[in-house]
Amino acid sequence: MAHDLSRLFRPQSIAVVGGGAWCAQIVRQSRRMNFTGRIDIVHPRGGVVEGIDAVTEIAALPHAPDAVFIGVNRHATVGVVRDLQAMGAGGAVCFASGFSEAAAEDGTAADLQAQLIAAAGEMPVLGPNCYGFINALDGALLWPDQHGCTRVERGVAILTQSSNIAINLSMQQRGLPVAYVVACGNMAQTSQAQIVADLLEDPRVTAIGLHIEGFGDLTAWQLLAEKARAKGVPLIALKVGRSDQAQQAAISHTASLAGGDAGASALLARLGIARVSDLPVFLETLKLMHMVGRLDAPTLSSISCSGGEASLAADTAVGSGLEFPPLTLPQRDSLSQALGPMVALSNPLDYHTYVWRDVEKMTAAWLPMAAPHIGLTMIIVDYPHTDASDWDCATQTALAVRAISGRPVAVVATLPELMPVDVATQLMAGGVVPINGLREAVSAAALAARPAATPQAPVLLPGADRETGMVDESNAKSALNAFGLRVPRGGAAKGIDALHVQAAELTAPLVLKVTGLAHKSEAGGVRIGLDHGTLAEAARQMPQGDYLIEEMVQGAVAELLVGIVRDPAHGFVLTLGAGGVLTELWQDTTSLLVPASKQTVETALRSLRIWPLIAGYRGKSAADLDAIIAAVMAVQDYVIANAARVSEVEINPLMCTPDGAIAVDALLRQA
Repeated sequence: MAHDLSRLFRPQSIAVVGGGAWCAQIVRQSRRMNFTGRIDIVHPRGGVVEGIDAVTEIAALPHAPDAVFIGVNRHATVGVVRDLQAMGAGGAVCFASGFSEAAAEDGTAADLQAQLIAAAGEMPVLGPNCYGFINALDGALLWPDQHGCTRVERGVAILTQSSNIAINLSMQQRGLPVAYVVACGNMAQTSQAQIVADLLEDPRVTAIGLHIEGFGDLTAWQLLAEKARAKGVPLIALKVGRSDQAQQAAISHTASLAGGDAGASALLARLGIARVSDLPVFLETLKLMHMVGRLDAPTLSSISCSGGEASLAADTAVGSGLEFPPLTLPQRDSLSQALGPMVALSNPLDYHTYVWRDVEKMTAAWLPMAAPHIGLTMIIVDYPHTDASDWDCATQTALAVRAISGRPVAVVATLPELMPVDVATQLMAGGVVPINGLREAVSAAALAARPAATPQAPVLLPGADRETGMVDESNAKSALNAFGLRVPRGGAAKGIDALHVQAAELTAPLVLKVTGLAHKSEAGGVRIGLDHGTLAEAARQMPQGDYLIEEMVQGAVAELLVGIVRDPAHGFVLTLGAGGVLTELWQDTTSLLVPASKQTVETALRSLRIWPLIAGYRGKSAADLDAIIAAVMAVQDYVIANAARVSEVEINPLMCTPDGAIAVDALLRQA
């Protein structure tokens, strides 16, 4: 059910139900934020709290409040929610814990959360087990603790399932204007995706940061991504936690390589949500997105007065996808005029300090680096915490470069603590991005330089859990072959005596396998390079069982892994990587979500370290790329057609030759 969150997050009136220090805290914080709406308090003993006369019951409120903080115990919370819903309140924050998050210790907790949801009906509820929200745009909040937010006219929104992380992020001193902070708690009724969808309706929100523990409704996230893309508001995610998927006793490489985190990464990439790995990069990326939005090129310029800093900048960008383009002839001419013959001209640029303190000359020296083909110009300045007055010329020059060039400009402190808050505020007022930390600057720029995601087909939903079992290899190959996957010529043989009959139509060299084994090679269940005369003896030396006899595929230039695993949290994860003996040695894989387009599959293949072998390494023949993609699409088509049954498919290896791609080993697990 979609709930209208506008009254809850942008209230004209608030109420607090309960007592204690946190009740007074909400009133004091509301006044500090200059909230101009009405504030009511409900407490069974009445009294006066921070100058406000409390009423003793909800029915005594003079009107239905827009937003209510419920600070009573978990059992009483359900009744309060029911009463608020009946009187038409706009929404509520449920502070109490002891609901679904305590189910392992308390068998009644999950049922109590279900009662809470039923009591709320169409009234939106945030939590339970959460601190609430801060709206710094309107000064409205339901927040029972300290926070570092101040009133802003526009800024970023931050959502997290952890109230403590929310408090910490509100305390940042990096100049980032925070418009909303929302602690989502258990998300019993109102999910992160629904909250973000509401905040996207506020044109004052410039970017949204998400601390995500789990996704839940994938369809809701896909709709959210489309809405964010349409409104041009970037989403940044710090995704934590790993599902049990990767911890299962995996019968295939795919299941271990494409565990829950691979699925999460694939989903975020599919949705166009940039993923970061830590809180500093999270904040700096939000700041860059707030100030300049997406960069129009994956290129950097670096300006510093130290060769050491220039080298550090260049090294930090290695592997980021960003580059420092060589100086163009017009840039070199302008720099030569500004700096003279004593300075070696390059990008990154060490301009020395000949022009220091002369803002006009500094501007002439720095301005050529902010060229139209540069996505972000980084000016490296570390402000001393002792006396930074002599560094004001750098601040003024950065502001001038931004004003004259109109290009994205950042002042970057290599050490985060060497960017003073007052300087950051001054820079932001002039359109310059202050960034705390060189690594953070490069990471943020790399994310901002990625093009916005284009709309894609809906993710194939994982469906209900199912009991599954292995399909023997012969039948698995037949099933996949029916969808277009090429497999070797061969067939099944029941016992040693049937081998020669089955092999009569086949051309040596041959491959003999014992079927029914998950890891045939480790169990001695595979023999290769056989001829018709050595089949029987080879079979006697192998584990006994039924056999699969096939023609041996020769002339492969590369071996690939192609696998799809049903991930209950993220859909069906398609993993491509180096196959055969290289699978575990290299762990060279990339993951996508099903369905993936042919173009997406090709792009993924090109990202692998094994790609040079596929493309033809050092004059050797290239693999048939069209055949490889066709094989991947055949496996995907099978999964899509059998989504309600399939748990796992793996082709390892897919033998890639100059004229084809053949699956020599196939694993299939399904209901």
